[in-house]
Amino acid sequence: MWSQRDPSLRKSGAGNIFVRNLDRNIDNKALYDTFSLFGNILSCKVACDHAGKSRGYGFVHYETEEAAKQAIERVNGMQIGDKTVEVTRFLKRDDREPAPLTYTNIYVKNVPPNFDEEMLKSMFGGYGTITSSAIMEDAKGRKFSFINFETTEAAQKAVEELNGKDLRTDEQKEEQKEDEEPELLYVGRAQTKAERAREFKAKSAPAAGSQARQQGVNLYVKNLDEDVSDATLKELFETFGTITSSVAMKDEKDKCKGFGFVCFASPDEATKAVTEMHLKVVKGKPLYVGLAEKKEARQERLRQRYQPGAGMMGKGGKDGMGKGMGK
Repeated sequence: MWSQRDPSLRKSGAGNIFVRNLDRNIDNKALYDTFSLFGNILSCKVACDHAGKSRGYGFVHYETEEAAKQAIERVNGMQIGDKTVEVTRFLKRDDREPAPLTYTNIYVKNVPPNFDEEMLKSMFGGYGTITSSAIMEDAKGRKFSFINFETTEAAQKAVEELNGKDLRTDEQKEEQKEDEEPELLYVGRAQTKAERAREFKAKSAPAAGSQARQQGVNLYVKNLDEDVSDATLKELFETFGTITSSVAMKDEKDKCKGFGFVCFASPDEATKAVTEMHLKVVKGKPLYVGLAEKKEARQERLRQRYQPGAGMMGKGGKDGMGKGMGK
């Protein structure tokens, strides 16, 4: 892959094109040679599998949108090697129009405990021909099912009409507590394992990001003067960003123990503080500023650093003492 080193240019979506139906013998250099005629290329790549073989498509990112347009006009429909290529503007996943859903396999959960396969077929068979069906139970004994129809239309109709259907008996409805959500029938398109993984990642990422923002980035500051207070420690670092907390550790006489912690709202602010303040002399002492570590992580790091063979050890003398260690 040939790539522009400037990340600000490379991350720009403008000028990015997608090349489909590439001859399997076309490599990065051949792709670059073909498309470099139309303008300055920031990056150029043929997609390959784990064995290094071409997947039959690639990407070319131009410096300008004009160069990309010219490449699309001139190369789209052109034969390169033994294949006629298709060249289009590259769209990020979020910008693409969703493809129409065509599926025949559906997933059903919250199946009533008394349901068997015949009852399920009776309920769903009215929407079209069922080619296969199965009822299973999870580890907690809850029933779920997969039903495959002959046509997409039948599967879509079943989802549309049966999803959310209340199959509880009158007795179960009376026993339902007001603060509990009723277990209505769920009917939807059966997802692949990869789709479920992407969906879980999309749902969990915002929560993880929110937690990280809430916690912030905590820095450990050492070699502080004994007169440093929480307020003066904050003053030392507040020019670098939003500080969510600052604590100078005190002894029984209310004097600083020589170290403290400063928590920034974002990683970028914390990084800038470390860069600017580490080894800076404050009140005659060079500060140590680094990322605060949990005790267990710090102990493990020190253990690895000082374990036998981890580094060059001084030549030992009697009783393990180094030479020159006189009384």
